[in-house]
Amino acid sequence: MNKTLLLIPLFLGGILFSQKRPAQKPKIDFRTDFKKISDEIMLNSTAYENLRDLTQNIGARFSGTSSYDRAVEWAEKKFEENGGSAIRKQNVKIPVWERGREQFQISSGQGKWKNIKALSMGGSEGTSGNDLTGEILYVPDLVAFNKLTTAEVRDKIVFFNYAFDQTLINPAEAYLDAGRYRWSAPSLASRKSAKAIITRSATSAFNDVPHTGSMYYDSDDKRKIPALTIGAKSADELEILLKKQSVTGKLNTTSGTKGETVVHNVIAEIPGNRSKSIILIGAHLDSWDISEGAHDNGAGVVQVLEVLRIFKKLEIQNQHTLRFVLFANEENGVHGGETYAAQVKKSGEKHLFAIESDAGGYSPRGISLDMIPQRRRQILASKQLFLPYGVYDFSQETAAQDILPLKKLGIPLAELVPDMQRYFDIHHTSEDTFDKINRRELNLGAVAIAQMVYLIDNSW
Repeated sequence: MNKTLLLIPLFLGGILFSQKRPAQKPKIDFRTDFKKISDEIMLNSTAYENLRDLTQNIGARFSGTSSYDRAVEWAEKKFEENGGSAIRKQNVKIPVWERGREQFQISSGQGKWKNIKALSMGGSEGTSGNDLTGEILYVPDLVAFNKLTTAEVRDKIVFFNYAFDQTLINPAEAYLDAGRYRWSAPSLASRKSAKAIITRSATSAFNDVPHTGSMYYDSDDKRKIPALTIGAKSADELEILLKKQSVTGKLNTTSGTKGETVVHNVIAEIPGNRSKSIILIGAHLDSWDISEGAHDNGAGVVQVLEVLRIFKKLEIQNQHTLRFVLFANEENGVHGGETYAAQVKKSGEKHLFAIESDAGGYSPRGISLDMIPQRRRQILASKQLFLPYGVYDFSQETAAQDILPLKKLGIPLAELVPDMQRYFDIHHTSEDTFDKINRRELNLGAVAIAQMVYLIDNSW
């Protein structure tokens, strides 16, 4: 045998073994890094003061108003202060709805009118400033309403007194159950020739504070009847009165939709060091016109800003692009979320994951996971990392409204789940104010979101 041939394997082996092996990716110590994130936020967070600034110096931020435009400018400035890059506005076309003036009175046949605290539902058409009067027809629920004939409903003001189900321990479930009367009742009543509807507010409270919120007319509605909501106390008192005698109602409102305008989503980024795939962290910037929107959703806004601050402050080398989005128009249309999703579909940008905070600034209890089982299992395998921070509930499978349109694109979604037992006491009311926020609880929510983003960034 040729000796030269015998030497070839040895020669090649020497070359192969002399090559540098690929550098091993450093192993992530998630427990230590989670603690660093938590410590920095709990000691140095700017979320509480940012929320004070947003709610006290701008206040209500209803889409289509000048105060919302000021909030957009505020958000751009805060993104820049916290080190965001590629800061930009995204145009969002929305309908302009104005509340105007609203009044609801009742008379039990003695000639005296009694004022009842009431709010027009968002999107409701009004009475053009004219008095609308009619006999009030009490209906306990939709089952009972569906049994009524058009003749029985015609020209009546239909009053639904469907209470928040206190037996449902998850208040979000009770809210969705009661919310059906706000969303769908106006069109249902209109089809049976009602003049207007009054609903009990979708609230866990027993006070007399009315809660507003969006309602929708069906596209084929021939008559868009006025829709108002009243507090729980007034609703129960009205039901008792109606069971004794007939009651006349009088509405006078000037609400209505006044064309369209353009508002903006506000976006910032931290570029990825390895991949251009996007992890989205979002909240909605708008609030109702009657509210400072401290919990809904100022808390989410400042938590998004805090996640940006923490990644820059700790100089975390994120693998994927982190995109921070403050959405417009969640409260009365979700056009901000739909516009963003449409642009993602058009551009083909790859989104790895999206998480939103839109359930208040109370103590975090979990993270809802709306994604395929494989992705859920990957996150659940790291559940123990979150337990020291009071985050234990990963059983829910819903996502917030702004990121929900991304589900059609197959993007895994998540939502912060705070303790919501008090949330629907003040939700969509003038009582959703800065003084209802606890600094520590607010910061803990930001901790949970930042930790989840860090986990996804380093494990997917």
